[in-house]
Amino acid sequence: MLRHAEEVTGNVSATCRYYGISRQCFYKWLRRYEELGEIGLRDGSSRPHHIPNETRPEIVGKVIHLRRHYHFGSQKIAMYLRRYHDVTISPSGVWRILKRLEMNRLPASQRYKRHQTRWKRYEKPLPGHRVQVDVKFIQPITGMRKKHYQFTAIDDCTRIRVLRIYSRNDQKTAIQFIDYVLEKLPFRVECIQTDNGAKFQGGFHWHVLDRGIGHVYIKPATPRLNGKVERSHRIDTEEFYRMLDGVVIDDTELFNTKLEERENFYNFHRPHGGLDGQTPYERLRQRSKIPA
Repeated sequence: MLRHAEEVTGNVSATCRYYGISRQCFYKWLRRYEELGEIGLRDGSSRPHHIPNETRPEIVGKVIHLRRHYHFGSQKIAMYLRRYHDVTISPSGVWRILKRLEMNRLPASQRYKRHQTRWKRYEKPLPGHRVQVDVKFIQPITGMRKKHYQFTAIDDCTRIRVLRIYSRNDQKTAIQFIDYVLEKLPFRVECIQTDNGAKFQGGFHWHVLDRGIGHVYIKPATPRLNGKVERSHRIDTEEFYRMLDGVVIDDTELFNTKLEERENFYNFHRPHGGLDGQTPYERLRQRSKIPA
């Protein structure tokens, strides 16, 4: 167009009519060409030089860290930043940051499900009313020869968990674990809920009853009835075991040491979406208050 005005028409207005552009647009391009040459005619960024409400780079860095290392969703990241870094940012703001960085797609197991396709949630009113117990088989980590099983107990009301690694998955081990749970929980347990696995039959069942605690089985083939402990196992896979990829742990006691760190983080520091951002021990303090 610049050459057309100079070599063909010799008239800016005629060239603008020929190409269907305004005179202001022509002179803008002419000015860029005179200052920078052909490079000045390339499309440039339309991003403003100054954005007053732009999220600070250090906050973006925290969002990236939580997403990359813990696989938190937008709401959980916003909870975590508000709680531990005194940073107020909306879940939608976090999502826009992740979208811009192409990190907004969660693994399929963590994606949001419509309410009509979810199972109805329930919650016992007081700590200890119902404790769900289950076992998670741990896929052998690189370099690990032994098989390990994570025994998990979670309180239905507060979501406080007790975790322990064992090298065997039988009734004797289950009895050892339940005794460990009853010693560690800071409240009295009224009922234990398990699936119908062989490890929770016979000797385990009567041992629990002898301790003065009820024991109920969920309906066969309905793991959703043990949903809280099942969900917690999935969280462990996403936030704990994935971080151990490539780490050689072939000692049960060392495994338990790392798992105890995980248990403490979950109970005391990790904001829980199902508890409106509270940690399990904050929910325990709330539910343990005696009304005036």
